[in-house]
Amino acid sequence: MFRGGLKMCFKQMEKNIKKMHWYDISLIKMSVLFFTLMIAKFWPGILGLEWYYYLILGVLFAIIPAGKVFKK
Repeated sequence: MFRGGLKMCFKQMEKNIKKMHWYDISLIKMSVLFFTLMIAKFWPGILGLEWYYYLILGVLFAIIPAGKVFKK
């Protein structure tokens, strides 16, 4: 029963996302940026990693969405 409810929840979210404008998506991105900066401020150890770790993680997390965007 829980899976069916969760699936319905995601379908409703997809339906609502289609109603969003370009600036709504930009606002979501900005909120994620500032939330991430807040986490970095509270947990300074995370900023101690070398720069290439952030690059590797960024590329890994971008592979699936980029694949969907450029898919024919």
